[in-house]
Amino acid sequence: MLSYFIMTEEKKLKILCVPANEGGCSYYRIICPMKKLQELHGDKVEIKWDKNPLGIDEKTGKWEENWEFENMKWADIVFTQNLSNFGGPYTARIVGKAKEFGCFVHYDTEVLLTNIYEGHRLYDVYKEKGLEEIASFIYNNADLVTVTQRKFAERVVPHMGKGNALAIVKNTIDYNLPCWNMPKTKVKKKNYVRFGWVGGIHHEQDLRYFSGVPHLVNQRVGRENCQWDFYGHPPPGNTDWQTDVWKKYQSIILRGFKGGKNWNIHHALQPDRYGQFYANMDVALAPLEMNDFNDSKSEIKVAECGRYKIPLIASNVGCYDEWIKDGETGFLIDPKKGISEWVRILTLCVKKPDLVKRMGENLHQLTEENFDMNKKVKDRITLYEEVMKNESKDS
Repeated sequence: MLSYFIMTEEKKLKILCVPANEGGCSYYRIICPMKKLQELHGDKVEIKWDKNPLGIDEKTGKWEENWEFENMKWADIVFTQNLSNFGGPYTARIVGKAKEFGCFVHYDTEVLLTNIYEGHRLYDVYKEKGLEEIASFIYNNADLVTVTQRKFAERVVPHMGKGNALAIVKNTIDYNLPCWNMPKTKVKKKNYVRFGWVGGIHHEQDLRYFSGVPHLVNQRVGRENCQWDFYGHPPPGNTDWQTDVWKKYQSIILRGFKGGKNWNIHHALQPDRYGQFYANMDVALAPLEMNDFNDSKSEIKVAECGRYKIPLIASNVGCYDEWIKDGETGFLIDPKKGISEWVRILTLCVKKPDLVKRMGENLHQLTEENFDMNKKVKDRITLYEEVMKNESKDS
């Protein structure tokens, strides 16, 4: 049986962080919070970073000979997340090797890795490479699994190993960064609303569900009274498949558009800069099709738009119902009601700017209390202490 290190005043907890990649999910779930943990609580933790602790040649994909696994041997905790860019089997081997060296294994994910819906861009890849089975293996063997919300946790439970811990760790944001402290730009006139959507590369199904809404709202309120901004297009010079994804997005989003242009497509920014998108919005949008994948999503958009006193209009999918109350902090839209309900609510927002302002201020209060990384990151130490103490007792 393993006997885990318990932190004392004399010793720091040694944590080896193994990000899956450098993308947005890794940024929010491991890179930013663990750097913040080191910054604010360096007296209690010591952190090393290694995206390749198993020693694979990144060019050839072959294993390095006589690899010593020095960082794993050093660590008390090996913290990894999602599925590594080196592949699902590589991620599973991280867990196995860490256990072999007596480390406590913390596995975290922000996205549903089992029961992927057929419309997901990577559905075939998951099936062909057995990634769902690999994710299940990891859940079963990690000492601590963390996810973002309660519905996601319920979907992970059947895969958990006996006696292993499962915890919900909400996404938080480092509100000290400049991009979360920019002045909001002014609107043209009182009854003028800027609707903003920020999205990545896995939202084709969601945008199909939303398709036609901007055109119909334009008809109701007049295109001169609203603006539509879509953020996340690959930066200039990018010619890979992600640009093609956004070409399809644009055709879906703008279905039915006629007359003068009151929309813009904006380029993506790095995660530590894209908070500035919200300085140019009045209402944030989160249309989601109902499926297990979307129903397991975090409420990160609450943390983002609330910072800038922007209400969120979202599909009643995932855990938005924990924070969004109709007419108080935004609106939740039943996915079964379709685009007519979206048109009704967004039209209301244009006609009642005072309601938009009040909802944004209410959401901001929740945001500051619950999503500031500088206030919340210390909870990670408490979680480690509690789970490792229980593991030590069980052994």
